[in-house]
Amino acid sequence: MAKQNVAEQFVDILVRAGVQRMYGVVGDSLNPVVDAIRRTDGIEWIQVRHEETAAFAAGAEAQITGRLAACAGSCGPGNLHLINGLYDAHRSMAPVLALASHIPSGEIGLGFFQETHPDRLFTECSHYSELISNPQQMPRVLQTAIQHAIGRSGVGVIALPGDIASLPAPEKSVEHALMTARPTVRPGDGEIEKLVRLIDEADKVTLFCGSGTAGAHAEVMEFAGRVKAPVGHALRGKEWIQYDNPYDVGMSGLLGYGAAYEATHECDLLILLGTDFPYNAFLPDDVKIVQVDIRPEHLGRRSKLDLAVWGDARETLRALNSRVKVKTDRRFLDRMLKKHADALEGVVKAYTRKVEKHTPIHPEYVAAVLDELADEDAVFTVDTGMCNVWAARYLSPNGKRRIIGSFSHGSMANALPQAIGAQFTDRNRQVVSMSGDGGFSMLMGDFLTLVQYDLPVKVVLFNNSALGMVELEMLVSGLPSYGTTNRNPDFAAIARAAGAFGVRVEKPKQLTSALKDAFRHKGPALVDVVTDPNALSIPPKISADMVTGFALSAGKIVLDGGVGRMIQMARSNLRNVPRP
Repeated sequence: MAKQNVAEQFVDILVRAGVQRMYGVVGDSLNPVVDAIRRTDGIEWIQVRHEETAAFAAGAEAQITGRLAACAGSCGPGNLHLINGLYDAHRSMAPVLALASHIPSGEIGLGFFQETHPDRLFTECSHYSELISNPQQMPRVLQTAIQHAIGRSGVGVIALPGDIASLPAPEKSVEHALMTARPTVRPGDGEIEKLVRLIDEADKVTLFCGSGTAGAHAEVMEFAGRVKAPVGHALRGKEWIQYDNPYDVGMSGLLGYGAAYEATHECDLLILLGTDFPYNAFLPDDVKIVQVDIRPEHLGRRSKLDLAVWGDARETLRALNSRVKVKTDRRFLDRMLKKHADALEGVVKAYTRKVEKHTPIHPEYVAAVLDELADEDAVFTVDTGMCNVWAARYLSPNGKRRIIGSFSHGSMANALPQAIGAQFTDRNRQVVSMSGDGGFSMLMGDFLTLVQYDLPVKVVLFNNSALGMVELEMLVSGLPSYGTTNRNPDFAAIARAAGAFGVRVEKPKQLTSALKDAFRHKGPALVDVVTDPNALSIPPKISADMVTGFALSAGKIVLDGGVGRMIQMARSNLRNVPRP
């Protein structure tokens, strides 16, 4: 039996860690690893057109599956292209192992062709970044990178020179046990008792939930019912907490809606549950605040806390639900539910007024129709910018759908690459990329990846020929828009030329049939919808300090042209409010 080389051993360890594919672009320093993948069962090489796409795709795969995913870039410029997608994966807490292959080991530090120092470059967007300079290092260093990525929910980076990858693996190499699952973390009894006292003493409790409530829907609902608490959410908490929620009061922040802002400011006790919501201008400073988070470094960095609780949201609530006193006074909850329903009723009229005849097409209308036609278990990937607004206000979560975007890093061009990673996890599951024309055109080359692998991703392109969110930021600052206009081609024609399904929609009456045709098509499809860039109005409760430093800022001008099917849920919840 032939002796393994380092690259083959590297790939074997990835397979044992549960990695099923590695996204990247081939290159000479990567050749030993790519060839090892070619000859190894259980893992495949996914050839993309840009390494940034590789990192975004791996991050999306990790978010969908909860397992370790992998990407790779060749030496110098190749692995530099990974960095933006790795920042996103790291800030999204997605476990990703990145291989940054390196120049020949004997040339490091001598200004060789394509020389960079990846072990230094990736330190800010990873929990672990290390150079392998000796075959003896590799198994333990790779194991350490994997355990950092999984255990701390983020990125681990290995820099591996191509010549080292080709060397024989060390003899009698220890086959290390790999940690591939995270434990739950329960707060100590002392913190639980302090929290119970705060809850029992408060007359009005509000929950504000983030992505840390994933898997805790039942526990959140039980707790809210026991203490009669309104439940608001951040954008990343929407998919986990909004559905089947009789206590829902909407979303806070500049993309928000409903009564979440009022509920967080008019309570006696605000519990921030599994959220690192960064916009402290939307958080109160005159109520008691408790934060529960599995990452202790998040505690207290957004607001002054009366109690910091280090623990998993679900485990914390399980401990609380058996100890807190049941509250009987639901006047605060009912008042917030009514405010929420009234707020949504006020904006839904703008959405329903002649939208089916308006051209250019209202983007709200596109999002609403898309929400109605998409599968019950669809995965939506959402471009940064105005598509964030449409997703926040029109996509209806149900416990089966997923909504993925660059919600923490705020990168352009994320939706198409993330759709690639999501679709590879399950070719039979509907994956929809909600792309803006600016983001789509930035990494448009990887539409060819959809065609090459016949991935049935459906790209719904909100084409307003502008960088819409940037125009809003300029308007907020009192500046004329400049450098924001895109001269776009017929994207549907480009899709057809590439060998995919493509249709252009310029009138509202064409939209439903175009989306249905795209969804029925078995391969990749693009629906190029010409949308109105001026579908804007001014919402209440937005002050100047709220927009300062907000990377995705819509400033004082944010969509309030409707809220999709969320109004139905608010009306239903309001019917459950007891009448005097």
